[in-house]
Amino acid sequence: MGAQIAAHLINANIETLLFELSAESGNPDANVLKAIGKLKKQEPAPLSVIGRANFIEPANYEQHLEKLGDCDLVIEAIAEQLELKSELYEKIAPYLNNQAILVSNTSGLPINQLATAVPEALRSRFCGVHFFNPPRYMYLVELIPSEYSDQSALDMLESFLVTSLGKGVVRAKDTPNFLANRVGVFSMLAAMHHARQFGLEFDLVDKLTGTLIGRPKSATFRTADLVGLDVLMHVVQTMRYGLEKDPWHLYYALPDWLQRLVDQGALGQKSSKGIYQKQGKDIHVLHPDTDTYQLAQSEVDGEVEALLKQKDPVARFAALHDHPHPQAQFLWAIHRDLFHYCAVHLESIAHNARDLDLAIRWGFGWQRGPFELWQAAGWNTVTDWIEADSAAGKAMAKTPLPAWVRAVGQGAVPGVHSPKGSYAPVTDSLQPRSQLPVYRRQPFPDRLVGEEVVYGETILETDALRMWHTGDRIAIVSFKTKKHTIDNLVLQGMQQVIAEAERHFHALVIWQTEPPFSLGANLQKATEKPKVEAPQTPPAPPSTFDQFVRKFKKSAQSTILQAARSLDMADRLMAGKLAEVEMMIAHFQQISQQLRYSIIPTVAAVDNMALGGGCEFVMHCDRAVATMETYIGLVEAGVGLLPAGGGCKEFALRAARNAVDGDPFLYLKHYFQTVAMAQLAKSAEHAKALYYLKPADVIVMNRLELLHVAKAQALALAEAGYRPPLRPREIVVAGATGAATIKSNMVNLLEGGFISEHDYLIGSKIAHVMCGGDIVAGSRVDEEWLLKLERAAFIELLATEKTQDRIAHTLKTGKPLRN
Repeated sequence: MGAQIAAHLINANIETLLFELSAESGNPDANVLKAIGKLKKQEPAPLSVIGRANFIEPANYEQHLEKLGDCDLVIEAIAEQLELKSELYEKIAPYLNNQAILVSNTSGLPINQLATAVPEALRSRFCGVHFFNPPRYMYLVELIPSEYSDQSALDMLESFLVTSLGKGVVRAKDTPNFLANRVGVFSMLAAMHHARQFGLEFDLVDKLTGTLIGRPKSATFRTADLVGLDVLMHVVQTMRYGLEKDPWHLYYALPDWLQRLVDQGALGQKSSKGIYQKQGKDIHVLHPDTDTYQLAQSEVDGEVEALLKQKDPVARFAALHDHPHPQAQFLWAIHRDLFHYCAVHLESIAHNARDLDLAIRWGFGWQRGPFELWQAAGWNTVTDWIEADSAAGKAMAKTPLPAWVRAVGQGAVPGVHSPKGSYAPVTDSLQPRSQLPVYRRQPFPDRLVGEEVVYGETILETDALRMWHTGDRIAIVSFKTKKHTIDNLVLQGMQQVIAEAERHFHALVIWQTEPPFSLGANLQKATEKPKVEAPQTPPAPPSTFDQFVRKFKKSAQSTILQAARSLDMADRLMAGKLAEVEMMIAHFQQISQQLRYSIIPTVAAVDNMALGGGCEFVMHCDRAVATMETYIGLVEAGVGLLPAGGGCKEFALRAARNAVDGDPFLYLKHYFQTVAMAQLAKSAEHAKALYYLKPADVIVMNRLELLHVAKAQALALAEAGYRPPLRPREIVVAGATGAATIKSNMVNLLEGGFISEHDYLIGSKIAHVMCGGDIVAGSRVDEEWLLKLERAAFIELLATEKTQDRIAHTLKTGKPLRN
């Protein structure tokens, strides 16, 4: 964990030392060098790019303690043993400067007890900072003060964690397992308890408690395997021995089967055997009564699945509560226990209901926190059900709900969350969000059920997009299509947006109210006509500039599937409407060019996925501002096509500009590989290495600060007297010679069986376009020449039977076809 935290710090450009025990023999740094080496091989990757590992400075406790004097922040992440931590604090304290902050990454040891082991002069600068694993990807960090912690140091540390490391910070109380693990692990234990009560198999429980109820696919038992059964057991034991008077203490007793697995060394994913085990190509699951594994093939009851898919949470929970099927009753029971538990313990484990809900969303990946679910399902109705079950002896805990539960149900917004804030039991009031200055950079924080959000004032709106502003001269456009795909309506709307922005605003930002940025082109609606509301009167210039914003990584297989879905052209192919598709491509290219040559600066604010046409929009904006966890790529080759929204043209243009000796081929061959292999960037920094992002593009760590930074970049460009780039009149291309060189390399791959004949055709078309067509090497062309080549090659590939087969197969199976 310490090494992964170091990796995330170095991702954020923070100079970092990583300490390890000295090796018993040989190089004293052997242990720490081994830990750094592992970072390069781990999945999911802790490093934004592998080369980042070289910037981590190795250190050991025997030779390098004096280097701690230059450190502003020291993070302890050693074994979860109080004595070991105390010894370490005593050892390093003399070397720390008088401004340094010392924090422990403990996941559950009492912070006040650890603080007493810290020298008195350092106690005010000591607290708990609990990163969740893996620290690069998990948004939550718990900040746990001790009774000695200095408030100003905590505020400074929180600001650092939010902006510099891109984290969502929740201040937790010093109770066993703090906040997220306390509630999240209880929910797992409740599921385990009721699984036995209702006689449900483990794999069935996972199907019931995963995506069907808004939780990660790993659900309950798979999550236990991923975390490590030994780690889970340690967390549960902390609750068992530290919460002896808890009304749900019986849930903290470890199941016999779990103890047996740990004793056998079957610890889950890290030992390739745990609750689940892969046998050949099949997944088997433990049967706890016999300690044997059986094929995981349980299915959710059809009626239960149907009611879980109801969009109205009130109707969904009512159906769960009333349905007699054991699977429905199991789901009601685990939610009832969770709601009851959170209500009873809220005052002792969290400062307010918002902190609890966000901790579970950010730390466990739930779409909604426990109180949000309760409130959305009908606060007072669910309260009645909980009390009725308790009175009837259906619930284990006999502790009544706190009086405040009924009180908050009488408000204008029944529940714990409202536009005024979230309920805080200690003060018996609604507590607003933090007023720390760092949160002014987040104009649109993650919204809770019961909170209101208004995305500025509308300028114009169509069925496909909305153009708006927040009181200044920066226009913002957000797409309304599913996954923010780009169809004909989006393109027509963008044409109007750019024209309106050029008339009345200083800059234009493309920002989506929720991820992804865009999964690319959708050609299904190529001929639909838009409905447009008339533009409203532009706003008056503000006196000040307002500050403003919003798991995960996709596999290559998933990327190809998304590419096929975003293109979604099967019906048009069958109807023989290639001409309509070509018209849309021309329109797409036109909008890309307008983004490039607009008289005002254009900025793409990119988060999560930007595929295909979405990537091409990004490439044509004057500036991109991307979150670190941005996965961007021209993935069309994966379904038998090539980028035709200006992507191939753009790489040809960049190669010509980069060519020092006038020969663009040196650069072009790298660009070709990126496009032909449908390479997906694994981070924003990787996107720069693949040339999807430009060197001047900006990377932000916190997704909620994205809009704030994008607007600042747009304003800076405008204030600098922005003028659009000059249109290149002469683009030097590699010509037929360059294309022939690329094709000769592909012939070797074809003859070696590494690519198919259709792969060769796709690559040849890409090379043909990027090299400028069948002309002499060194010839000079303009952008329209390259765009015309793009259109022609795209349609030619689209018309082939094998490309159509690839698209159809991927849409049907979710897997790529190599034909």
